[in-house]
Amino acid sequence: MKYNFREIEKKWQTYWAKNQTFKAENSSDKPKYYVLDMFPYPSGAGLHVGHPLGYIASDIYARYKRHKGFNVLHPMGYDSFGLPAEQYAIQTGQHPAITTATNIKRYREQLDQLGFSFDWSREVRTSDPKYYKWTQWIFIQLFNSWYNKRSDKAESITSLMAVFEKEGNINIQAACDEDTPVFSSEEWKGLSASEQQQLLLKYRLTYLADAEVNWCSALGTVLANDEIVNGVSERGGHPVIRKKMTQWMMRITAYAQRLLEDLDNIDWPQPLKDAQTNWIGRSEGASVTFNVIPSKDVEALEATGDVATSRTSVSHKIEVFTTRPDTIFGASFMTLAPEHELVDKITAPEQKAAVEAYVEATTKRSERDRLADVKTISGVFTGAYAEHPFTKARIPVWIGDYVLAGYGTGAVMSVPCGDQRDYDFAKHFNIPIPNIFEGVDISEEAFADKGNTIIANSDFLNGLDYPQATRKVIAALEEIGQGKGKINYRLRDAVFSRQRYWGEPFPVYYDSQGMPQMLPEACLPLELPEVEKYLPTETGEPPLGNASHWAWNTETFEVVANTSVDYATVFPLELNTMPGWAGSSQYFNRYMDPGNEAAIFSPEAINYWQDVDLYIGGSEHATGHLLYSRFWQKFMYDRGWAPKKEYAKKLINQGMITGMSAFVYKDQDKNVLYSKSLTVGKEVIPLHADVTLVNSSDELDIAGFKTFRPEFQDAEFVLEEGKYVVGREIEKMSKSKYNVVNPDQICEDYGADSLRLYEMFLGPLEQSKPWNTAGITGVHSFLKKLWKLYRSVDDSTPTPEHLKTLHKTIKKVEEDIENFSFNTSVSTFMICVNELTAQKCTSKAVLEPLAILVSPYAPHIAEALWEGLGHTESIAYEPFPQFEEQYLVESTKEYPISFNGKMRFTLELPLDMDKAGIEAAVLAHDRTAKYLEGRTPKKVIVVPGKIVNIVG
Repeated sequence: MKYNFREIEKKWQTYWAKNQTFKAENSSDKPKYYVLDMFPYPSGAGLHVGHPLGYIASDIYARYKRHKGFNVLHPMGYDSFGLPAEQYAIQTGQHPAITTATNIKRYREQLDQLGFSFDWSREVRTSDPKYYKWTQWIFIQLFNSWYNKRSDKAESITSLMAVFEKEGNINIQAACDEDTPVFSSEEWKGLSASEQQQLLLKYRLTYLADAEVNWCSALGTVLANDEIVNGVSERGGHPVIRKKMTQWMMRITAYAQRLLEDLDNIDWPQPLKDAQTNWIGRSEGASVTFNVIPSKDVEALEATGDVATSRTSVSHKIEVFTTRPDTIFGASFMTLAPEHELVDKITAPEQKAAVEAYVEATTKRSERDRLADVKTISGVFTGAYAEHPFTKARIPVWIGDYVLAGYGTGAVMSVPCGDQRDYDFAKHFNIPIPNIFEGVDISEEAFADKGNTIIANSDFLNGLDYPQATRKVIAALEEIGQGKGKINYRLRDAVFSRQRYWGEPFPVYYDSQGMPQMLPEACLPLELPEVEKYLPTETGEPPLGNASHWAWNTETFEVVANTSVDYATVFPLELNTMPGWAGSSQYFNRYMDPGNEAAIFSPEAINYWQDVDLYIGGSEHATGHLLYSRFWQKFMYDRGWAPKKEYAKKLINQGMITGMSAFVYKDQDKNVLYSKSLTVGKEVIPLHADVTLVNSSDELDIAGFKTFRPEFQDAEFVLEEGKYVVGREIEKMSKSKYNVVNPDQICEDYGADSLRLYEMFLGPLEQSKPWNTAGITGVHSFLKKLWKLYRSVDDSTPTPEHLKTLHKTIKKVEEDIENFSFNTSVSTFMICVNELTAQKCTSKAVLEPLAILVSPYAPHIAEALWEGLGHTESIAYEPFPQFEEQYLVESTKEYPISFNGKMRFTLELPLDMDKAGIEAAVLAHDRTAKYLEGRTPKKVIVVPGKIVNIVG
């Protein structure tokens, strides 16, 4: 019977869906195993062949674990809030929910046709109110929590309020805003309710604050750093500026040290761990306070030359964090971030125009661009001076975009002799570079080797090395009240507001004092309102400002018309929505109990599944989703809802399947396109061509291209030997590069099993590899050969050769799966089928376990073969074949028989035969007599297990 893959795959996909074959239970006598994929955003383009790579790998492992006797949870859902659907709504007026539902339907069809063993009964969608009810619930819990540094965990805000009532905050050790005042219990009690709430916001784990954000006016929203590429929005390429706005923030900094330390307890890729370590950026040093010299004192100083006698007051203080406090005597200037709050306050009138122009220019650059650009040197002198804590010398205060407001304090004690960026800045602007290192030449570059540092020209630090000088200067700073030792983190609190429509609404209304109040938990979810348009309002409010009914009635507990707001019983609701990472920060736990309407998950479900055993997804989420989700998990652990501090034991970052892009070459000045080999010496612009218009010989379908790019209808195509040959280049597979290969067509032409096998065969899971559709014919031919092997199956006893082939395959495939080396398993299957075919194997005792081995990789054909062997139940839960070493133990040895050193024939003899027996058997053989020609051998050399050499 012919291998009809279309019929087979449709049949078994229907069977699995009808019988809910892969539905997991929340209790079982079997050991649990939780396999998770990063759920996709359902874009309008659907899946291309690069998307399923991780899903195929996780599915192989999930199926394998079922065969090994585990109760496997392998869910799937959709990260369905997103900017693309909102942008489409702005352009067309179609509600994002309609667009999203259409896209999900398309995704589901594509996922189903690939034969994934997902438990679809647990599907979640982040845009479903039944789901985001629990995202809102977590937000409320974060709002009602603070971080106690004594217990090193989050606790209920009521416990903090109880301490305030009893003793104020004098003895509190908490993660809080740096400007939090010290107060007594009497002072606390004397505050109004609104003032108390304002103080509590300085402690809550989610809070309102004025923050520097990435604002994209074209998209009308704040963007995260990872949503910006080369200074423009990743979506649409729109300009992005830095802007200060009131935003909801997440106090992730409270967890900085734990997020660092617990990386040692999870099996995640080291490059990803390094990325998070660098992002968190722990450093030890000192906080130092520099007093800004008031302008009138600067004038007096210039007149008298005496700082002490001219001092009248201290108007402002600049706090810096430095990892090298030992170099404080080398500070010859200070640099503030252009966004620093003191810039406006201390800038001298004569410098105001230059400073404002520089600040405006800086807003157009992202923080990442500013950090990465080490070549451009720019800055402006503010006209202000600070006073050195020890020498009392005046130090000029500059602004420069290489200093970031979000890192440290946004101010730098610039020591050009010890930091290359400071050195370059000082050279560029002709600022003095004092040398404070003994025996070091700094005429060409800074000296940053703190391990070989002896301090000089530094008063009481002279002659000390780095550790000694650091300890001594910190003590001196503490003594004069201008500094202290400190641990600093690069990690900043996370902006949690977006000025979008299509996102989770905040369960927040504002009272008459403008203070945020949480909705009652029983009233969740607060659902998105209908709006007439999805753009910001004419007055600049977020899109929710367009809703006519977006106010909260505290008596009836319902959303009412905005016109009802009276600040007595009806109050305005929050207009911002939550960011993209909100819905993905606990979805892995919600999968454990997705139908629970009374709780985010039951204690029974979370305590059974505990955590994710295997998580597969992209490394691009290293400092986004994968960091924020760890933060939320730790919070859930602290408050007693989750049993584990980390939610994923093992993480694998799958590589990328790249596309083979095609290029045409347009003359820079004329409407002429040159074939690839004819571009030499010409000024041309490479343009992407749709790969579907190019054949296997790289020849372009010119007519099709003209339809694809109408602007070239009248272009001249310069051919080579009558053909237009495109250029080729391996790039990321992307719709914008026109190099996408649709899996639907692959499944139609070759089948899902062929696609699954081929994607694994391309190379190691973690590596990037190029797609070549022509290569899939090899694995498709293998499946046809596998199908043919089962054409005639009987109960014959397997031969030793059959069993040897089977068991070496069992051993290799199991090792490969356990090591996630799926590519070599495919090769092993090919070798196995070739050997069994050559051996004319028909034994059910061999072919039955082989079908189970193949099942995780090519489940459709495995089910069909299993049914053909007489089984009526799915192969999915059949025990994985046991490897038996005995079948690989060799019982015979094929000896090369040589005469005077020349091998003449081979002879198979028992492996345990002794030397005398080997010699006797060889001499008795007919072919030995032939080569000896009646002569008596002079010597017979026998090396058991290796060779026999007859010397004649």
